[in-house]
Amino acid sequence: MNPLAAIVYRESKIRATNTTFLFFDLFYPLLYLLVFGIGVNAALGAPSLNAGLDYNSFFLAGVLGMASLGIATTSSWAFFLDRDNGIFFEMLTYPMRRSEYLLGKVLFNICIGIVQAAITIAAGCLLLKIHLHWSALPILTAGVVGGTAGWFFFYATFALKIRRNDLFNSVVNVSYFVLLFASSMFYPLAPLPRWFRITALANPITWQVDLLRYGSIGLGAPRQILLEAIGFAIFALASFAYAVRSLREQG
Repeated sequence: MNPLAAIVYRESKIRATNTTFLFFDLFYPLLYLLVFGIGVNAALGAPSLNAGLDYNSFFLAGVLGMASLGIATTSSWAFFLDRDNGIFFEMLTYPMRRSEYLLGKVLFNICIGIVQAAITIAAGCLLLKIHLHWSALPILTAGVVGGTAGWFFFYATFALKIRRNDLFNSVVNVSYFVLLFASSMFYPLAPLPRWFRITALANPITWQVDLLRYGSIGLGAPRQILLEAIGFAIFALASFAYAVRSLREQG
């Protein structure tokens, strides 16, 4: 069997045996959108963020970006399980490149991310009356695929470098909090203080969310979106290169 296919098959079998993780992967972004989005939308009276745009439409891209982070943290944490039961070091002896090992895992994550995004978007359109720019669907898909891959490689590096599970969870929780709230995920940046805008614009999750927002509802300046997309691509490739290097240092 092809190494990539073998890794994807293994990941799917593991995930299929844990319905809690599977439910979490596929449906928790939709719960965020329904609970948080509807709550803010109702509390603020369906604010006009941009030419009649309501908060549910604005927050959809944020939910999809949050989902990418969630998949990445769950999948990277699995390295600790493999390390504890010894299968991790056994797999490093198999006839495949270390890059293939990571790419196989990320291919499975991308499949989960696409299904997850499709469920969230379909429910958003049907239940919350979000109107997508269907002509920009390739951009939205690229944001989901690239974001899922980039964040997995980013967090995989921490999982491979850090030996203690508790320390890894602490790093993930702190970085998760900072990345989410110091970004454009929950609110537009224009009304916020200059120092916050600068911080958010240097945050890779902002680059991904802005791309997702442009691909879903057409919000954003094309030139800025292009620059942010290039920035995130560089971030993802650098994370992949460093994750491969970290994997080669194992065992």
